[in-house]
Amino acid sequence: TLDRSSAASDVYKRQPTRLRMGLVMRRNMEFGALGDVEGVLRAEGVGLAPMSTGEASLVSGGVTVLATATAKDIAEDRLKGLVVPGGSTDEASLAAVRSLIDLARANDLTIIAFADGVALTAERFGVTVEADAAIFSGGQPTVLNERTDLSKAVAALS
Repeated sequence: TLDRSSAASDVYKRQPTRLRMGLVMRRNMEFGALGDVEGVLRAEGVGLAPMSTGEASLVSGGVTVLATATAKDIAEDRLKGLVVPGGSTDEASLAAVRSLIDLARANDLTIIAFADGVALTAERFGVTVEADAAIFSGGQPTVLNERTDLSKAVAALS
């Protein structure tokens, strides 16, 4: 059996969800230098709701993922943000991702982007950002250099 001290067991404790964010599903999803960020987001109380950008986007690592959010959830204020990973750059997929970014921006949602999703999101905001991760909230993008930067930025969201 695995013996965990009380401090170590806190790491394994699931945090209650305090905000729900859409996760743009892209083929070959990539989170850049920050690696797998789902644990960081979950530790800060973020529930991720997968959003389709086409049939092929719903298969991740050989596993089919069911979309649990749609653009309507953005428009009707059921999501508090959008997570845009890097991924496939085929034109149909990019058009769907751009559409979700534009809708999230129009509804003043926070957007957290990773890998090539940063440049794609920055383009939609009319700015240039060169980083592995950035958060777009309230007008100015903030570069996220480390997982601790991501954790702090997400903890500040309400």
